Amino acid sequence: MVKQIKKAAVLGSGVMGSGIAAHLANVGIPTLLLDIVPRELTEEEKAKGLTLEHKEVRNRIVNQAMQRLLKQKPAPLMSKENLALIETGNFEDDFHRLSECDWIIEVVVENLEVKKNVFAKVDEVRKQGSIVSSNTSGISIEAMAEGRSEDFRKHFLGTHFFNPPRYLKLLEIIPTKDTAPEVLAFMKEFGENVLGKGVVFAKDTPNFIANRIGTYGLLVTVREMMKGGYSVGEVDSVTGPLIGRPKSATFRTLDVVGLDTFIHVANNVFEKVEGEEKEVFAVPSFMKTMVEKGWLGSKSGQGFFLKQGKDILELNYETLEYEPRKKLKAPSIEMSKQAKGIANKLKALVYAQDRAGELLWNILSPVLLYSAELLGEIADDIVAIDRAMKWGFGWELGPFETWDAIGVKQAVEKMKAEGCSIPVWVEEMLASGHESFYKREGGNVLFYDRGEYKAIEENPKVIHIQRLKEERGVIKKNSGASLIDLGDDVALLEFHSPNNAIGLDIVQMINDALEEVDRNYKGLVIGNQGKNFCVGANLAMILMEAQDDNYFEIEFVVRQFQQAMMKIKYSPKPVVVAPFAMTLGGGTEICLPASRIQASSETYMGLVEVGVGLIPGGGGNKELYIKHLNSMPKGVEFDLQKVANKVFETIAMAKVSTSAAEARELNFLSAQDGITMNGDHLIYEAKQAVLSLYESGYKPPIRKKIPVVGETGYATLLLGAQGMHLSGYISEHDLKIAKKLAYVIAGGNVPFGTEVDEQYLLDLEREAFLSLVGEPKTQARMQHMLLKGKPLRN
Repeated sequence: MVKQIKKAAVLGSGVMGSGIAAHLANVGIPTLLLDIVPRELTEEEKAKGLTLEHKEVRNRIVNQAMQRLLKQKPAPLMSKENLALIETGNFEDDFHRLSECDWIIEVVVENLEVKKNVFAKVDEVRKQGSIVSSNTSGISIEAMAEGRSEDFRKHFLGTHFFNPPRYLKLLEIIPTKDTAPEVLAFMKEFGENVLGKGVVFAKDTPNFIANRIGTYGLLVTVREMMKGGYSVGEVDSVTGPLIGRPKSATFRTLDVVGLDTFIHVANNVFEKVEGEEKEVFAVPSFMKTMVEKGWLGSKSGQGFFLKQGKDILELNYETLEYEPRKKLKAPSIEMSKQAKGIANKLKALVYAQDRAGELLWNILSPVLLYSAELLGEIADDIVAIDRAMKWGFGWELGPFETWDAIGVKQAVEKMKAEGCSIPVWVEEMLASGHESFYKREGGNVLFYDRGEYKAIEENPKVIHIQRLKEERGVIKKNSGASLIDLGDDVALLEFHSPNNAIGLDIVQMINDALEEVDRNYKGLVIGNQGKNFCVGANLAMILMEAQDDNYFEIEFVVRQFQQAMMKIKYSPKPVVVAPFAMTLGGGTEICLPASRIQASSETYMGLVEVGVGLIPGGGGNKELYIKHLNSMPKGVEFDLQKVANKVFETIAMAKVSTSAAEARELNFLSAQDGITMNGDHLIYEAKQAVLSLYESGYKPPIRKKIPVVGETGYATLLLGAQGMHLSGYISEHDLKIAKKLAYVIAGGNVPFGTEVDEQYLLDLEREAFLSLVGEPKTQARMQHMLLKGKPLRN
């Protein structure tokens, strides 16, 4: 079998096929994307005088899919440049080229006979040992492989991606009875380490794991809504973040997925099961009527919700008319909002005797029982089921983790009182004195499996910061951050202030961490496992001090932050920053001076201070300018003004990367910085980067003077901004901010080409920052951002 995947092919260029091809390109794998040959010419093709034999026509379907990849939101490609790794073709002219591929993924129409025909042809042309898989969501993997050669069957499996493939973490791998164990082991490792996925092994049953339970849960929710007289909006108001589920809750999720797609997935199970289960998977008639009317959700402009102007209306499923959106109000909702942690929030809700409590219990209870009944049928252990629901549907807790959170014994007693049948193995677990599905022991998490607790198998690259802290304690901590021993003489500085916003507490811990590392460690990782790496400075604190005219305090904080960034830059031991998700303003400023950045592939970096009427104040302007200078080819003359223009444009327009690859294009990351595809491996790979730098004899950078564009460059930088102001594109205050930013990047009133030191640029930056903080219009922007979460244009 193949030892690595150097080239792949995707058969079928629909939304899923092209999305999988895009993700393969994202990880650097050249991919052949094929689809059928059109049988008719379009009017446009006829006008061009083309025939059905022209290549442009024969590859039309797949070429149109390629164009859609560039326009889709959210973007399937991490960088538009990745499109160059996808080569297009068709099933008739290019099928023989599958012999070049190490992995062939089928994503054609959901019809067993069509798939079997495709695989018969694949079997004729594929090279021995190449892996072949299907991305089906509901057709038997075993049935697809019938009649194929022995080598094909050994190398064949299901690989079920979730849509969109770039963003959703789950990859369900479904073996057949003939799939070779080494193929499964390879694909699991490849899925986790290269594709960045969370991999679970599923059984060859209808809809596998996540869609089976997720679809069941959605249909149970619809049934309870109808039975209890709730509205669509009321259900969505309590089935989202309140219970640890995505913001799209229930019906918004259906609108995003598409009602036609959802019904197709539900029918997969409906056709293959009996009894009570079949009843649940019977789609209510009002949903079928919605499909007939074309009310499919987002793709058709209306579904369970309809946007009218600024208002969002909800569908009344009885009258099929749209009404103002409603929210469920109940005492338990308020109680849960006060509770700390998801377990306490759920307990406050599901045992409450009010409309919210009754709805949530009636939704959750059947899903917990159903998940337990399916153990062994859809997956071998509870861990696979919990992970599938977390990674595929965005649940904070899987079904068995949810059961633990609300108390297994208490829940089972309530279920029995309601006449529910409890799965035998759950009864046996409780009878033997075990009252939870998971437990902690010596830093490990164990799960209940057939009468005993077993350790959860994890990729060695997965590091859990919380568990490390429980196991080893912390070296030092304050309200904003903790310093932790990562092992192998590497320390980790973890932020844990609200939103990981930077205040004096974090700055103090940066200084303390660098001193400790200099004395006792090989290097430092700065990273965390919060929702976002860091959303910037503590804006509320800055605004409060500014409104009190306490500029001395603001100046002190900014100066301290600048000095801490310089300490990171010139630390005698390597410092690697591990950003992910939102890495904005001060979060980016912490990354830029580091010895190395090891970024998650989904890192959204940007110096966004102009959005709140400021400019970066912690050295961000200087460091981004230096990053641009360092990216210039050595020994070749370059245009210094163009460098200044580019940095000015990036900061003035508050450009934020939509991926780590794009952060590299914007020069927030250099060619030496690393990108981690699997977010769970980020801390591990950052630690490896520290060790690699240390072992290769790390020395901090030499302090150098920096050439600037000075007075003439300042005038050039301002030309564009003044033009935009005169045209009415930017306000008077925007122009004021642009002037301050241009002055800092140009290096002030010095001749073009003057070389200045870093402290001089930091002083300019700090003075500009402080002068803008005092502006009433800047303070209004800051207040608006804190209240509304979006920029004010004033």
